Amino acid sequence: MLLLLSLPVTLILRRGVQGLIAQGCHSSILIIDPKTAQTIQVLERHKANVVKVKWSRENYYHNLSSPYCLRLASGDASGKIIVWDVVSGTAHCEIQEHSKPIQDLEWLWNQDASRDLLLAVHPPNYIVLWNGDTGTKLWKKSYAENILSFSFDPFDPSNMALLTSEGIVFITDFTHSKPPGSAGKKVYIASPHASPAHTKPAPAAAPAPTGAKKALNKVKVLITNEKPTAEAVTLNDCLQLSYLPSKRNHMLLLYPREILILDLELSQTVGVVAIERSGVPFIQVIPCAQRDALYCLHENGCITLRVCRSTYTTEEAADPEQSVQELVYDLRSQCDAIRVTKTVRPYRMVICPVNENNAGLMVSDGRVMLWELKAHTGKSAANPSSGLSPLYSPVSFCGAPLGPKQKRIQDLCLNSMIGQTMMAGEALPPSSNPQEVQLKFLLTGLLSGLPLPPFAIRMCPPLTTKNINHYQPLLAVGTSNGSVLVYNLTSGLLHKELSVHSCEVRGIEWVSLTSFLSFATSAPNNMGLVRNELQHVDLSTGRCFAFRGERGNDEPPIEMIKVSHLKQYLVVVFRDKPLELWGTRTGTLLREMAKNFPTVTALEWSPSHNLKSLKKKQMAAREAMARQTVSDAEQSSVESSVISLLQDAESKSETSQAISAREHFVFTDTDGQVYHITVEGNTVKDGARIPPDGSMGSIACIAWKGDTLVLGDVDGNLNFWDLKARLSRGIPTHRGWVKKIRFAPGKGNQKLLVMYADGAEVWDTKEVQMVSSTRIGRNVNYRILDIDWCTSDKVVLASDDGCIRVLEMAMKSASYRMDEQDLTDPVWCPYLLVPRAALTLKAFLLLQPWSGTFTMDITQVDYNEKDEIKGLIQEQLNSLSNDMKSVLLDPEFSLLQRCLLVSRLFGDESDLHFWTVASYYLQSFAQARQLSVSTAEGQAPNEGAQPSPQNHLDICHDILCESSYFQKFQLDRVHLQEVKRTSYDHTKKCADQLLLLGQTDRAVQLLLETSADNQNYYCDSLKACLVTTITSSGPSQSTIKLVATNMIANGKLAEGVQLLCLIDKAADACRYLQTYGEWNRAAWLAKVRLSAAEGSDVLKRWAEHLCSPQVNQKSKAILVLLSLGCFYKVGEMLHSMRHFDRAALFIEACLKYGVMEANDSSNILFKNYARLLRSLGLREGAALWASRAGSAGEQLMEELFQGEGGVPDALLAEEDVELGKESAE
Repeated sequence: MLLLLSLPVTLILRRGVQGLIAQGCHSSILIIDPKTAQTIQVLERHKANVVKVKWSRENYYHNLSSPYCLRLASGDASGKIIVWDVVSGTAHCEIQEHSKPIQDLEWLWNQDASRDLLLAVHPPNYIVLWNGDTGTKLWKKSYAENILSFSFDPFDPSNMALLTSEGIVFITDFTHSKPPGSAGKKVYIASPHASPAHTKPAPAAAPAPTGAKKALNKVKVLITNEKPTAEAVTLNDCLQLSYLPSKRNHMLLLYPREILILDLELSQTVGVVAIERSGVPFIQVIPCAQRDALYCLHENGCITLRVCRSTYTTEEAADPEQSVQELVYDLRSQCDAIRVTKTVRPYRMVICPVNENNAGLMVSDGRVMLWELKAHTGKSAANPSSGLSPLYSPVSFCGAPLGPKQKRIQDLCLNSMIGQTMMAGEALPPSSNPQEVQLKFLLTGLLSGLPLPPFAIRMCPPLTTKNINHYQPLLAVGTSNGSVLVYNLTSGLLHKELSVHSCEVRGIEWVSLTSFLSFATSAPNNMGLVRNELQHVDLSTGRCFAFRGERGNDEPPIEMIKVSHLKQYLVVVFRDKPLELWGTRTGTLLREMAKNFPTVTALEWSPSHNLKSLKKKQMAAREAMARQTVSDAEQSSVESSVISLLQDAESKSETSQAISAREHFVFTDTDGQVYHITVEGNTVKDGARIPPDGSMGSIACIAWKGDTLVLGDVDGNLNFWDLKARLSRGIPTHRGWVKKIRFAPGKGNQKLLVMYADGAEVWDTKEVQMVSSTRIGRNVNYRILDIDWCTSDKVVLASDDGCIRVLEMAMKSASYRMDEQDLTDPVWCPYLLVPRAALTLKAFLLLQPWSGTFTMDITQVDYNEKDEIKGLIQEQLNSLSNDMKSVLLDPEFSLLQRCLLVSRLFGDESDLHFWTVASYYLQSFAQARQLSVSTAEGQAPNEGAQPSPQNHLDICHDILCESSYFQKFQLDRVHLQEVKRTSYDHTKKCADQLLLLGQTDRAVQLLLETSADNQNYYCDSLKACLVTTITSSGPSQSTIKLVATNMIANGKLAEGVQLLCLIDKAADACRYLQTYGEWNRAAWLAKVRLSAAEGSDVLKRWAEHLCSPQVNQKSKAILVLLSLGCFYKVGEMLHSMRHFDRAALFIEACLKYGVMEANDSSNILFKNYARLLRSLGLREGAALWASRAGSAGEQLMEELFQGEGGVPDALLAEEDVELGKESAE
């Protein structure tokens, strides 16, 4: 695993619907779980810095052949794109086109057929569509200017916008089958003061603009088709462009000091979020879909949430002229800023795309801060003079009105925290008593990175049978700023951060499992002397003291410290001063060597000692004493066994402290001579000396384990000594200076880790051969700074890219299989389960209650599966929050709400869209039915039957919203466009729109504004006369209709449609629009102009078109049919697409709401769902649905319960095959 990161050079962060964060750091990618703040995977394959990461979308129906999977695309600075299977840590495919950094990446999400398509911007000016599964190039297109980024229109997948170095290019014919045909429509952005003044004709009674209005008019940005003069170009500082997912045809442009909201139909600014002069500039903004809101990141690391102010006004408010001047985004919440320095600055922010209420902030020092938005209900303490209208809490939860006793999770997602924004002309429903909501950011997690390299690392003493109960795998990391960070390697999380030294830490040695010694040396003075700091740190208490007492000022620097095997003695080696020998338990100086002591180049303690023989002697002496004591005190009533127990305990505690065993160390001098020294208590004896080996240069390091001693020199030679057989063997590695050598822990484990200036190697000293190697430039692009073993077969490497990696002995990659690792905290992520288990988990949550009881225990259900898989599913269930469990176990929680909540939990976009729309219209039509409105299938409920206005479908569903709400929104929008228009073109577009909406009086006013010197003056005047004099007399109608059809036939579609709308022939207009392929425009017109029955016909034709093979958007067609109440048709379509679970639950909900009767086709569907459940192993569920299927399910019931009730394997296998043959639909 890749453990820790320091200051990243390039950093990119992306949050997926799967609920995980991907963070690019140098050439690696970390996968972070934001709920538990754990790093759960590392992906290493890039050679260059990662510059873009993108999670794939989950906008498709999931089953065994299209399972839930974690796919991520990443692009690096050398132009390589890798598509990852994150769970296994392997690459699906690698893509390379050019060698320049990837500018932008996006997965295509709109197609039912293909989910593997990836669009990339390859500098300078190419966009390329790739198949992300196979790595094949589908097409490539170049543009005239350098492309910086792009954004897809969330409402229409054929529209996209490219942000280029000179302006914006709008593409309207994007498809996956071929490159865009045209070069796109290029628009330039000119700042208003540099372009010729556009005088807006003032409305007759308009008041003179106040100071504030003038200021706002100044920041209006004009979008022009002509290239502006040099000084007028303001786009160079445009940081970002993106479409608003909350409403159609709106786009956002981000500048350092302002955000502009553009209405693309008018190409005009309709809203500005500006920062005051003293405010902090923006870096990034993320628009939300569920509410019209913006998350903004500022340069001081502060995240702010701005929510669009409602256009709803009370009666006593000011005159309508004043009411809506532009879209205003009010600041509703902000989090704390960070301390920004030269090296610490905020980098990027991500928002959870499913719930839109969690944010992750990446800081350049490697920290990831995880913020959650929380809602507090109750009366606001805020002063009313702040001018902000209150936000209200929604009256429904998971798509249904709240029951009196029903449990809810207020902070589930953004639209369960704040209710919908009221629009002009809406009245608050009399029944509801909404609660006001205050929003606050809460810091819920923090992942800290390492400071800047260099590092010194040391693993704590290894795991043994004696310390197994309380062992923690701790790694101490000494840093350049003097602090020591202690990490737990099981979780990769910071265990303790200790500020120990005032200068760079040079080395660390552990003296027990919970305490270590670390040393640091200050910069040398003009005499070459330094201040040495040697500190003893106790982890359990955090106590830290200077081990050498007052010593340490103005002396030569410490080169190394070495602690003996029994942790009794410590050797401190200096550069130009004899070594010191200390007792670690007492903290006393045992010996300071004489002046003529040789200069030490390398030193190592021997693993042999006489502790065992000493212990035996001591135990024998104690036993004799104990016998003596007992014979003396035989008359006492104490039993001898108790005494022996006491004495055992005493002897154990003493032997570990009082005995000072004999230990040895060896060292080499500058000539390569090896000295052997024995230490016992405070006596130091000089032993044998071994003359230098002629083949070796100056010895740089020594390692000793068992009977093997290894020496490494500055020329890259390794010398292996077998002490038992008295043999030595030299091996030249030709890798230069041997910096460090370390033996692996574990009895009989003779592996050796060697560090060079350009990499590292693992050797087997038994066979004297190399096991694995890593070298800078060849297979890695970082330099290794320090090495250690963390277990008997895993190494830990600190490198100069600011990372510490924990690798297998092969030292290949830090990736691993996510489903095989042990995490400290359980993570809710069904994507980590095997596909079958993920689908079982989903069915288990959806089909509550089981046998009448609501349960979160999978073992209580009749489920045929291996215990291991059951255990994994149970772990997922246990990791759900208590709030979530209580809602899922709530008997009041309806089936529709459950479907919505589970799709949100799984991050399943396709399910979420379907159930949101289905839940709304099922309730709406059921309500209409209760009001005994006889509604034939396909007619929308009449106006009286609409649910209360508090509970509309959000406007982000666009055409799927009910007509009355959609019309209000369009009128609101055209009113705003009218206020903001600045040129004749704008006025003309507004007038056209007003005519289509049926607002003839207002349209006439606009047409009469045309000035006499305009070439269209005559046409517009005549048009105004025509609009006012249209009567419903037969002859004039037929003439106009004839003219309109001629116009349409001669290519003037828009004008012809306008004329047809004038004479109330909007249905014909829609038909013409559809004939000419303007399907979206026809649907829009049907929504705003036609009666329910006529509109329904138009939309049904659109749904048929969406189902056609060349369009292949059946999922969208289903949503359109839902909005028309064609529930039988929806059930049939889902069945034909083999979406059995979705179809069965939908039909079940329809039956519950009484908008459908059970019939043969629904029974066959229930039977198919039962078979699906049986294939997953859920026999109990299968039996329940088979019983609902009436006669169709009888045979299946018999199969389920034949013999002992076991299902024959052959049947199961057959079932799996059948389910695998999913049609491409």
